[in-house]
Amino acid sequence: MVFKVFVDGQEGTTGLRLLDYLSGRSDVELLRIADDKRKDPAERARFLNAADVAFLCLPDVASREAVSLVTNPNTCVIDASTAFRTADSWAYGLPELARGQREKIRDSKRIAVPGCHASAFVLAVRPLVDAGVLPADYPVSAFSLTGYSGGGKSMIAEFEAGGNPKLDSPRPYALGLEHKHLPEMRVQAGLAQAPVFNPIVGNFLKGLAVTVPVFTDRLARKVSAEQIVEIYRKHYEGEQFVRVMPYNSADNLDGGFFDVQANNDTNRVDLFVFGNAERLNLVARLDNLGKGAAGAAVQCMNVHVGADEATGLRA
Repeated sequence: MVFKVFVDGQEGTTGLRLLDYLSGRSDVELLRIADDKRKDPAERARFLNAADVAFLCLPDVASREAVSLVTNPNTCVIDASTAFRTADSWAYGLPELARGQREKIRDSKRIAVPGCHASAFVLAVRPLVDAGVLPADYPVSAFSLTGYSGGGKSMIAEFEAGGNPKLDSPRPYALGLEHKHLPEMRVQAGLAQAPVFNPIVGNFLKGLAVTVPVFTDRLARKVSAEQIVEIYRKHYEGEQFVRVMPYNSADNLDGGFFDVQANNDTNRVDLFVFGNAERLNLVARLDNLGKGAAGAAVQCMNVHVGADEATGLRA
């Protein structure tokens, strides 16, 4: 079966990456809006309602407007903005989240693609909350090191223009601790409060790693690092896009250093536990344009339409 697919916001970073994923597929007919009609509500509505699957790669306000234009009950909307990620009427687009999540994605016509930082954070934290190891009221903190493509076209242009020595060093941002991913990080990880979250953009195009430090004596029960690894393995058993790496293995590092970009151009998430008996770092690594954005959106489409989940994606 061939599915009609429309990407609203096809000129943005995520939209362009989506088109890369979809353009070679024999089971997808891409609907292309004329450049001079991209902001015409009537024309957008026509394409949105003609699609079996409509991807929204837009700012929050524009995504809400696009959803209001959809009147065809058979159109599945897959939104990449932050607008609907905690809405009860939308399926959260992370099939690996918990048992039954795939069914929610398969059955829903409204799917919210997770944020890049949130995807990594939730995949690292949610299994420990579900297992009763990390208390929901644990004072969680996290930091994320990410490539500059997450900042969109303007940030990409700024970094790639060169000539600005300030961009050579890592740049922490969102220091007011109000990052837009915080609501979904709290809700989808099952926490009582949002984490203290510090994102940092580096001078590389893509790749992302979220690190969550924990004190083992503050957990709900005494567990070893190896037991946390086993919790991850059990939670993600059979998941083709999630790899749980061995505890403190030298093979996890590149000459003693952690490679944030090792999952680039894949839809894979790698989970690590580093540390010792008292203090641990939980780390989740992914491609912020892949599993953190466009790859996740394609995976959701595959689940929804009943295609092989890995179609068009690389683990």
